[in-house]
Amino acid sequence: MASKSSNRLIVILLIIAALLIVGVIVAKKMGFINTTKPTKVSTEATSRRTIIELVSGSGKIQPEVEVKISPDVSGEIVELLVEEGDSVKKGQRLARIKPDMYNSLVEQAEAAVNSAKANAANAQARIKQLEVQRDQQQRDLERNRQLNREGLLSQVELQNSETLYQSTLMEIDAAKESTKAANFNINSAQANLKEANNNLGKTTLYAPMSGIISRLNVKEGERVVGTSQFEGTEMLRIADYANMEVRVDVSENDIIKVSEGDTAMVEVDAYLDKKFVGIVTQISNTNNSTASLAASTDQLTNYTVKIRLLKSSYADLLQNGKSFPFRPEMSASADIQTLTLRNIITVPIESVTLKVAEDSLQSAQNMAKQEIVFVESNGIVLEQNVVSGIQDDNYIEIKKGLEEGKMVVTAPYRAITKFLKDSTAVEVVSKEELFKEELKE
Repeated sequence: MASKSSNRLIVILLIIAALLIVGVIVAKKMGFINTTKPTKVSTEATSRRTIIELVSGSGKIQPEVEVKISPDVSGEIVELLVEEGDSVKKGQRLARIKPDMYNSLVEQAEAAVNSAKANAANAQARIKQLEVQRDQQQRDLERNRQLNREGLLSQVELQNSETLYQSTLMEIDAAKESTKAANFNINSAQANLKEANNNLGKTTLYAPMSGIISRLNVKEGERVVGTSQFEGTEMLRIADYANMEVRVDVSENDIIKVSEGDTAMVEVDAYLDKKFVGIVTQISNTNNSTASLAASTDQLTNYTVKIRLLKSSYADLLQNGKSFPFRPEMSASADIQTLTLRNIITVPIESVTLKVAEDSLQSAQNMAKQEIVFVESNGIVLEQNVVSGIQDDNYIEIKKGLEEGKMVVTAPYRAITKFLKDSTAVEVVSKEELFKEELKE
């Protein structure tokens, strides 16, 4: 009997212990028992504001118009009349290539024209000579025919007269064809003469536009190759410094947001603490791929966007005596304003994080991602699903899921992304206090 009583007592104690454990677990879940300290967080109320979406890129300043000057003919530079940095006017003489060989070619072409004209004149004279001979033979043939009818001339002599007349007619036709050929030779020789004169004229180079000599690649005495042969030698460049643009690279993820006419804020490394205003004028259709920093085998696809700098944004520099405040190849960066939304609900960017919920029926590669924020209420945070929109450097648009005035957790970022869960107890403190706590840690 004692043994049965002992066993019953043990069973009762085990049941009581199990009930106590279950009670503790339920109490913890209900919040009646809290064994950990509340997580310190800072919060900020959702509010309405204006957000300007920005697409950033970096690149170089270049003239909008820059012309490369290459000679059409080859030879030695005997005159170079400009230096790098000189201002030139349209039509101004820039350089001269030694013309001796091209003068000789002109003289040869002129001689060929004269020779062709002489041949044509000879052919024409031959026609006239044969026509006179034809007329005489025609008269002789008519007389011989009459004599043959009267029995005074044999048939053989008449046939000889007719043959001689027909031969002269054929010689006239051949002479006319020779005249045509001679005229063709004249046209060909004149075309060669025209080309020779053109090449002679091309030995002197003139400025096709007004501007600045932005690059000079040759010196007097050097030999250059004309564009009629291979690629040709680039002798110099003329740029219009009055109209400058920034050419920046924009990634493939952002290029679809950019449109012609978008406003851009441009920073030039040479002018610290100053921003210039520009307008997007052109978006390239071909990509400019550069090796990715993350992996040498990957390619980061970029597209070039051209941004014209507005003179009104650097008028003060012009007033200070800087005729051309920008130079080619100056480094610059641009923030392109692609979209502006006003009076929209926003939260700080760091408040929004992703919650990954893996479907047990799917593989790990097919995990669904949901944007969430943590809303603070009465000492706990509630997980709230949201849909975000555009963003700037500090705030992000909330399209769905939050009302104005809700207090959302903004820091610490590590807690938002890793530690906070639905119904986590929190203590709201200032960002300054959080910063001090992180320094202590």
